[in-house]
Amino acid sequence: MAYTFPMYDIERKDEIPSTSSLSKLGITAIGYTAAGVFLFILQAFSRVRGLGLIAGAVVCVIGIVSLMSKDPADKKAGSIITAAGALVLLSKIPVIAPAAATLLSIGAIGLLAVGIINGIKFFIGLKKRS
Repeated sequence: MAYTFPMYDIERKDEIPSTSSLSKLGITAIGYTAAGVFLFILQAFSRVRGLGLIAGAVVCVIGIVSLMSKDPADKKAGSIITAAGALVLLSKIPVIAPAAATLLSIGAIGLLAVGIINGIKFFIGLKKRS
């Protein structure tokens, strides 16, 4: 039995998905995929000596600014962005560097996987509408 997201139930064979659920699914797929690619790029920047510190600090500041928002979605994204920036900064400490790099890789792969799964569901729903 495949896991389905409650608000994006496109798994039923006889039902045509609504436009709003398809648009949410497509936006979610793009967002998660872009975030996974961004984490891989951030991990590559973290390996460069001076650029890693600057990139980690900038990402942390962006995340903290997002945490100040009143929208719960912005706060969730802000906490993830802050954690990614902190991991890049922590990757400069030699003892913690392997664990930080591993966590960045796991996060990037997880985000890419969720984005690809949502993209597949989006295209299946789009095919049902045509």
